[in-house]
Amino acid sequence: MRTMPDPIPELKKQLRQVCLETRSSMGQADRLHASQVICGHIRTWSLFQKAACILTYLPMRGEVDLRPLLKEHSEKEWLLPRILPGSELVLHPYHPDRLIRHPYGMLEPDPSSPVIPASQLDLILTPGLAFDLHGWRLGYGGGFYDRLLNEQRHCPSLGVVYQRLLLLTLPHSDHDIPVHYLVTEDGVKSLISDFSG
Repeated sequence: MRTMPDPIPELKKQLRQVCLETRSSMGQADRLHASQVICGHIRTWSLFQKAACILTYLPMRGEVDLRPLLKEHSEKEWLLPRILPGSELVLHPYHPDRLIRHPYGMLEPDPSSPVIPASQLDLILTPGLAFDLHGWRLGYGGGFYDRLLNEQRHCPSLGVVYQRLLLLTLPHSDHDIPVHYLVTEDGVKSLISDFSG
């Protein structure tokens, strides 16, 4: 008996193109302003204020830029992900003078930097091309963050996205993992009644 092909990967592929065009159409000035507003919401969020060790990302291709938070809150331990072959993420301390360019285009930590266990995290700031109102994420297809979020379900995760890329619903597969919270220009939204891990 022939099994039907899974339509979700193709749906995601089509959505990625639409969302990339949407993000590009915002223009650099609009993205910068939106990023500043989003940083302001994160800055005053109680879970951010309490977190000592935070996984963040460096923006690529017009993603929300959270770098002002790294400069303003140097007292926190900021980690960045590095992609290993096999779609695994390893975490390293953020040092602006110890970054290298990954073939995908983003900056990531030098491999010689210390590796920090993900179990140390208090908060995961999660990038995405788009999110939906239930916390499902549309990434670039590598599955890196899904694996991390699955392994660190005890740790609060905040999806970071522009308001115009917060969609009603996104297709998702069994291996996809939703985030616990979302932040856009409109503020932080909780997708759970109470975080208990």
